[in-house]
Amino acid sequence: MRRYCLLLALLLSAAACGGESTATTSTADAAATPVGETTTTEDSGFPVTVQAANGAVEVVERPTAIISLSPTSTEMLFAIGAGDQVIAVDEFSNYPDEAPTTDLSGYEPNVEAIAALNPDLVIVSDDLNDIVAALTAIQVPVIHHPAAGSLEDTYSQIEQLGVATGNLSAAASLVASMQSEIEGMVEAVGKVGEALTYYYELDATLFSVTSETFIGQVYALVGLENIADAAGGAESGYPQLSAEYIIDADPDLIFLADTKCCGETPDTVAARPAWDKLTAVANQMVIPLDDDVASRWGPRVVALLAEIVEAVLTLEGSTP
Repeated sequence: MRRYCLLLALLLSAAACGGESTATTSTADAAATPVGETTTTEDSGFPVTVQAANGAVEVVERPTAIISLSPTSTEMLFAIGAGDQVIAVDEFSNYPDEAPTTDLSGYEPNVEAIAALNPDLVIVSDDLNDIVAALTAIQVPVIHHPAAGSLEDTYSQIEQLGVATGNLSAAASLVASMQSEIEGMVEAVGKVGEALTYYYELDATLFSVTSETFIGQVYALVGLENIADAAGGAESGYPQLSAEYIIDADPDLIFLADTKCCGETPDTVAARPAWDKLTAVANQMVIPLDDDVASRWGPRVVALLAEIVEAVLTLEGSTP
């Protein structure tokens, strides 16, 4: 539950800054490489500089002792082939299985504990306890990659990590693959999703997301209409809905991003007062998600979209 509360607090705070994209990556040898294109040689042009949320970050040599205090960045690092360069990750970096999870905290980062591991690069998603300045002061390069506001931000962060770790070719290939898979799924759905509404549940107290958030933008790719967009407090990006509001909106689909944190299931949803009459419940269109996949903005956003597409096509196929 502590993990969930911290996650929700960070999601709510991200509403004010999540729409800002990280700056584009620059390096002497790879500055001209467009998103989605790959190079054909091993990346070795150090030193390199990336423009992260904390400004220009120079990495003098290819890092071999990386610490990630961001579960999303951890997933990105392993997906681009930099896993063998990672020596430690935070307590919530639980994917992939081989990630070297420690008791280091991304929510309460301790500069002494981090420095004791002699890292040559640190990645954070939140500048808590002024960790960026503290690490910079002891000359440890640190890249601040906050929650993405769009898929373009995700692609930019992946490529920046590719540059910073000497894996730009793999990073560019990953971005190209993600773009291709997402495009294919969107085409497969076509206009089917445009007539459907959905409710996305962050927790059992009925916090949700709007279409302005990163998560909401993923759902919008297939044309789904978000019932939270018209709710009170929608300007925050993360409004708390009422049961009455949801029942009145009667969504076609319900997506549960609170299965691991809170034990919510299609059965618990159906057992809520009057919820058994909802269209989504009656049609068995309450979709349980993996909380981590649903809340992170890394490579597994493709898997999230696949679940959305499967639900839309299943509903369409079951509708007379």
